Amino acid sequence: MILHVNDLHKSYGSREVLRGVDLDVQAGSLTAVLGLSGCGKTTLLRVIAGFERAERGSVSLAGRTLDDGHTYVPPEKRGIGYVPQEGALFPHLSVEANVAFGLPRRERAGSTVPDLLEMVGIGQLGRRLPHQLSGGEQQRVALARALARRPLALLLDEPFSSLDASMRSHVRDEVHALLREQGVTTVLVTHDQEEALSLADTVAVLRDGLIVQQGPPAELYQLPADRELAGFLGAVNVIDAEFRGSTARTRLGELALRDGGAASGSGLVMVRPEQIEVSAREHMPGQAAAYGMPGEVQECRYYGHDALLQIRPEGSDGAGILLARVLGEHALPAGTPVTVVARGPVSVLG
Repeated sequence: MILHVNDLHKSYGSREVLRGVDLDVQAGSLTAVLGLSGCGKTTLLRVIAGFERAERGSVSLAGRTLDDGHTYVPPEKRGIGYVPQEGALFPHLSVEANVAFGLPRRERAGSTVPDLLEMVGIGQLGRRLPHQLSGGEQQRVALARALARRPLALLLDEPFSSLDASMRSHVRDEVHALLREQGVTTVLVTHDQEEALSLADTVAVLRDGLIVQQGPPAELYQLPADRELAGFLGAVNVIDAEFRGSTARTRLGELALRDGGAASGSGLVMVRPEQIEVSAREHMPGQAAAYGMPGEVQECRYYGHDALLQIRPEGSDGAGILLARVLGEHALPAGTPVTVVARGPVSVLG
């Protein structure tokens, strides 16, 4: 681990914001800290960067203690780059001057700044002022400025949230490719689940001042620590089950437990909408489907590339609605009789 946070506590007055955060970041990786607004994400970054002091616990980088209640290394001596949410560029300075700010005088007149601007794709914009740039270009300037001092770690505080949807996707993909190419150890704070799952090597979910789970994106999505986290990471069906060793007996049939897991008694399993297959059927009231569970589409939310169907099982009073994700071309209108089949494996929810 190049960056290690252990049992970190931080309060503002009587409000405890961080309540014992543990976070490990591998060298050269991108770790996303994901959570709702107000959960402590920005405070965590500010303590790591040195803008705030830890009250308890420790922060270390490359084996060097930065803050542990006794030792405190100021921000400018930590070897950490920081990109705030809005970029925080100096409005009266050119792009070149913004990037050069903080560099030793001998490096300001050399090739360092032009090389950095070329690296982030804005080599031709060096003489412009921030107000003459697009939002994506301003973020690239802020990134170049943070990288100018060759940090051991880079902290990004929701750097894409102010961009419109099409620009955000484009800029974050470019930034991700650049950071991976340069091998920069990065911690990205975001409230966007899609952003965290698609960009990060590791995702750490922060809830109420604590990391509730950290791991590879697929692990968190498929094996969430609890029901709340399962729903936070995406649409989910939570279904009653009777366990028999490595299988779960549910109203959708007998489903294998994920990763060879075993359980006994009764409990809940998680079935993601993309695990449910849907097919239209002829409506024959009272006649059970030959294979699968009969139901009816109650609502179709169409997104173009895919659609999310709400399906009411036949004979139910509206309880137990199922969510199923299908390709956009296979979207079915409300009122369509359907048969649904679930595909395992599924995860047990604690």
